[in-house]
Amino acid sequence: MLVEVNKKQLKKQIEERIMRRFGCAPEEATQIQFYKAVCEILREMLSDKRSAFSADRKKQKAKQVYYMSMEFLTGPSLKNHAYHLGVTKALTEVLSEYNQSFADLCEMEPDAGLGNGGLGRLASCYLDALTTKAVPCTGFSIRYEFGIFKQKIVDGWQMEFPDNWLERGDVWLIPRKEDEIKVHFGGRVMESWQDGKNVVSYQDTSTVVAVPYDMLISGYDTNAVNKLVLWSAKSTDSLDMDLFSRGEYAKAMEQNSMAEAISKVLYPADDHYKGKELRLKQQYLLVSASVQTILRDFLKENDDIHMLPEKVAIHINDTHPSMCVPELMRILLDEHGLSWDEAWDICTKTLSYTNHTIMSEALEVWPVSLFSTLLPRIYQIVCEIDRRFLVFLNEKYGGDTGKINYMKILENDRVKMANLCLACCHKVNGVSALHTDILKEDVFRDFHQVMPGKFINVTNGIAYRRWLCQSNPELTSFLCELIGDGFLKNAEELEKLKAFSGDQTVLDELQKIKLKNKLRLVSYIEEHNGVHVDPASLFDVQVKRLHEYKRQLLNALHILSLYHSLLEDPGQEFQPRTFIFGAKASAGYVMAKQIIRLINCIAKEVNSNPITRDKLKVIFIEDYRVSLAELIIPAAEISEQISVAGKEASGTGNMKLMINGAITLGTLDGANVEIHQAVGDDNIFLFGMTTPEVQARQREGYDPSRMIESDPQVRRAIEYLQQGIGGADFSDLIWSLTGRGQDTYMTLADFSDYCRAQRVVQETYFDRTKFNRMSLYNIAGAGIFSSDRSVMEYCNNIWDAKPVKKGAKG
Repeated sequence: MLVEVNKKQLKKQIEERIMRRFGCAPEEATQIQFYKAVCEILREMLSDKRSAFSADRKKQKAKQVYYMSMEFLTGPSLKNHAYHLGVTKALTEVLSEYNQSFADLCEMEPDAGLGNGGLGRLASCYLDALTTKAVPCTGFSIRYEFGIFKQKIVDGWQMEFPDNWLERGDVWLIPRKEDEIKVHFGGRVMESWQDGKNVVSYQDTSTVVAVPYDMLISGYDTNAVNKLVLWSAKSTDSLDMDLFSRGEYAKAMEQNSMAEAISKVLYPADDHYKGKELRLKQQYLLVSASVQTILRDFLKENDDIHMLPEKVAIHINDTHPSMCVPELMRILLDEHGLSWDEAWDICTKTLSYTNHTIMSEALEVWPVSLFSTLLPRIYQIVCEIDRRFLVFLNEKYGGDTGKINYMKILENDRVKMANLCLACCHKVNGVSALHTDILKEDVFRDFHQVMPGKFINVTNGIAYRRWLCQSNPELTSFLCELIGDGFLKNAEELEKLKAFSGDQTVLDELQKIKLKNKLRLVSYIEEHNGVHVDPASLFDVQVKRLHEYKRQLLNALHILSLYHSLLEDPGQEFQPRTFIFGAKASAGYVMAKQIIRLINCIAKEVNSNPITRDKLKVIFIEDYRVSLAELIIPAAEISEQISVAGKEASGTGNMKLMINGAITLGTLDGANVEIHQAVGDDNIFLFGMTTPEVQARQREGYDPSRMIESDPQVRRAIEYLQQGIGGADFSDLIWSLTGRGQDTYMTLADFSDYCRAQRVVQETYFDRTKFNRMSLYNIAGAGIFSSDRSVMEYCNNIWDAKPVKKGAKG
């Protein structure tokens, strides 16, 4: 529920906090001191609500959900918590009395460096929705000291720098050093028989201490506050005094430095052995510390370990936390003395798994040599799981070694982590209808044949109160005027907006609101990119992680074609366009970095040419993150969702853009299929091959050289690239597109149809009434993509978890 706030009391709280914390009067306090004081006051409000919610949960003996993810891309918290608590207006007014701006304080907060892309943002949306729905949930991840990286563009190239987000972001973290957990690596496994039982112990291990930090999670108009637990690694011995006394200072601190490296950065480069080892350590630290904590907390309230599946649901978000399977088995076997069958029964009923990828190269595997050395007991357990699973498979498939080899967990000296989850978890879900169908019919077809009841779909959703209500307050206010405020609690009430599709006044107002959001973005671009953008131009936006399958290269090639078309015929009828990109490439992903360089070279060329610069602009916004998404997405008019069909699991950026009125230009891939169903043929711009058509082309032996020979438009695009841009050479990108066996993601195969769809976009934009009506239908159809709907499907169909009622008796 919203907090009842008295402005006078709030003012007193701020004054007292500044005096106690900083030893000065509010009139003397700096902006950063006001920021910290306000954050701490909101954190205490959340702590009070958390205490009451926990008491209600215990009384009702409610089942708890534990959500394991390497990423939680929370974004800034100050504005979000103030909105959820209902104190934004009061804070704004009180702070103004001290000549402080609440908006400016929000701008001071860094994005929490806890994620990279859609995986982490989805996890955060789900914590938000579960809290709003009052479902007890704890997220588990790592407290990355330097996040993933800060991106800077230097001479067109992406450069990576440390993201020191904790300098101001740690105000939301509550250290719980009393709950630290020991995690063991390496060493030897010792087994002996005592009283008729196999007793396991470990010797010569390297031990790391995992220290938990709680980040409180708020929800909208709810009695609940959940938490995200973030683990920080440290050594058991911070300093070797003997070495230090002998003057070997660096060596004296070496052990602690090696331990702390585990929680330094998200996704350390793994193109070398030490990088792989560090990633595996990260994953096991997350899993072991979390599962140990879950069982410790469970046993505080329950006596019988066999009751675990009735009181606890552990969810594995992608394959990174898949060692939950053997770690839970290890604790049940080694620490609780259960038999294998008892432990396996508990594991299979407690664990569930979300698959987030279709691409086989992204289904995580580990070399046995590394896995067995670093985690010897976990490897033993995986071997036994695999042995028993093979017995089951042989009963089902007999002598079909092809199927069995594909499904086994240990194969070719590799540990296949997705197969480990599939063998154990009681439910496995995809994240869009198309994705789940592909899992069942292709990627995991053999598993589905023998375990069909495991597979289920839960289409992704977004925390729309953040992405619409907080990011686009003027549109939200207008929607409340038109259809009431019921959609703030039930997003599907946005459907009521369809009744206004023929109202010219409403359509004009939507256009005015969009223009205001575009002007905000224009100001940011002028300040940070030094480029003036025409706010009347069509804003075409592609913001997402940089990967070849997402086909930012397709977008860039089209822009290059438009540019040359304007050079050849400057007088043609042309709707001014601004193409906006935001994307980070993984530090070791060379081809993705080449695409970023291409986009920036095109931008420099196009934006400086007097023939084209008033008609065509290309903007690459560096260091794309949640706070920038909140600025860009409300301003977008076209949402580029152009992955090759059959590769994008779902996407959530498409949903955020849709609910803000952007119209999808996309393939029938991922959740685009369901967006198409929600808005109909007339309110989306579709192009490209379908998944079956892509698969057919692959079977036939797709040869991009034939496309270049037979399609003049494709041939010209390659020629433009071959000419170079601003003196830059892109031979690596050309090679990736041309020749038999190249163009893996069929950029050239879809290029001409993409250009056709872009022409339809321009023609439609000339008719602003039609375009605005399409925008309205997208807003109206977006309610189905609320994360509220998604998490309740998880609760009802996977976790068997229920909301906690405020003040209800057990």
